[in-house]
Amino acid sequence: MQQALSGSRVVDFGTALAGPLVGALLADMGAEVIKIESKTRLDGFRMGRPIIGQDTAGGDEGKWPDLMPGFHAVNRNKLSVTVDMKTPDGVRLVKALIKKSDVVTNNYAPGVLGRLGLDYPSLAKENPRLVMASMPAAGLTGPLRDMVSYASVVAAASGLMSMIGYEDGEMVGQVQGPWGDVVASLTVTMGIVAALRHRHVTGRGQFIEIAQIEAQTTMLGEALMDYQMNKRVRGPQGNYDPNMAPHNVYRCAGDDRWVAVEVATEEQWKALCKVIGDPDWAKDPRFQTLRSRGENRKELDQRISDWTSSRSPEEVTELLQAVGVAAMTVMNVEDHFTNPHFQHRGFGVEVEQPMVGVEWLPGFPWRMSKTPGQVQRHAPLLGEHNEYVWCSIVGLSKEEYERLVQAEVVK
Repeated sequence: MQQALSGSRVVDFGTALAGPLVGALLADMGAEVIKIESKTRLDGFRMGRPIIGQDTAGGDEGKWPDLMPGFHAVNRNKLSVTVDMKTPDGVRLVKALIKKSDVVTNNYAPGVLGRLGLDYPSLAKENPRLVMASMPAAGLTGPLRDMVSYASVVAAASGLMSMIGYEDGEMVGQVQGPWGDVVASLTVTMGIVAALRHRHVTGRGQFIEIAQIEAQTTMLGEALMDYQMNKRVRGPQGNYDPNMAPHNVYRCAGDDRWVAVEVATEEQWKALCKVIGDPDWAKDPRFQTLRSRGENRKELDQRISDWTSSRSPEEVTELLQAVGVAAMTVMNVEDHFTNPHFQHRGFGVEVEQPMVGVEWLPGFPWRMSKTPGQVQRHAPLLGEHNEYVWCSIVGLSKEEYERLVQAEVVK
């Protein structure tokens, strides 16, 4: 079936997670995404020791950059070229490729592409239909534009970090997993699709700037409004919710097994009490209203934990869901491989990777009935598509291509 972005070509300068995930989503929607790489400065997700059984690489024999599972997940469906952009010929090659492309993406620091003559004003002169997206941590202007940053620094600057921790306890701070990278990537992808729609109508491309800090801050709307209206500064709240009680994760039988339970209405509270067995403590005046339950949530959480601790999270989930109470086992990564629901949905995709074999990759995260996205091929080997891109797309002759290979412009 026709995909939403079939016929579009993307030049992807993304590194690590935030940038490459944009390219992966565009490629899932059918775009031809060409990842620009260098053998002398590898993508961060290609670096390190591969997490594969028995270390089949047999030590680093030059294979490790192609064995990294994190790289595979966010670079599926792409093509890879290697080019030395520190040389005039390398920059010339990239410019020629961009001239024949629709979109350029990057998550470099401000000024990196500009110093190579690959800034948007320069590129748009040759390709006025070009859509270019940049996603620096703090934006291209302002006092923080040149800040050095990774996921935790973005979380700190956005305000998110100040709200992560246990209620009445120390701030934990870091979200385990680069949440801000994903938010920024989804925001950029939406901006690119909107810009392509605008180009379809007007014939003109445009430049898109997404500051990762700002993208993440937009997700904190309730806290921002609370300060604006009430001058309250949100701190760590643990699992407390002002509109639900009980609202927490509760220890269950087994090693580190937990269940999440949320009660929003009096009907759900009564249903929960009935499942538990209408214990005497449920009649305590402290637990009779949402407000009183919230005010006495620590005592309430202990009572519920006493009940869940002798049961598996799956049993608690089944009992509560059957009476309309929101509850779910706290899943781990293994559950995404073995849980019947995930298996039924077919979200995981098995892909044959030349150096690893069959591996599981997460699928396209939304479903479109007319133009479905899909994972069609494995992440590229380093420089796997050099000859195809530089000769078939850019138009180099065989002789010129071989000259650039010998000169190590194309490695």
